Amino acid sequence: MDKEVPALAAKIAKALSRGSEYVVTQPAELRILRAMSEAEVAEFAKSHGWRVIRLGGRQIEFYNDAGVRAL
Repeated sequence: MDKEVPALAAKIAKALSRGSEYVVTQPAELRILRAMSEAEVAEFAKSHGWRVIRLGGRQIEFYNDAGVRAL
């Protein structure tokens, strides 16, 4: 699982470089994020300069946040 997180982060970063949001809907990506606690997902997003919103049970949205800087 740990090997999959950097790949997911790269995919999200690429999508956010082209648009304002990235909605995770793919089962493989959701599995990675569901294996994390809420706090871990929030920290994952914050460490990349993103915000995260859970949209119901099957979607998670990431977006760039001007108020959060990547570490």
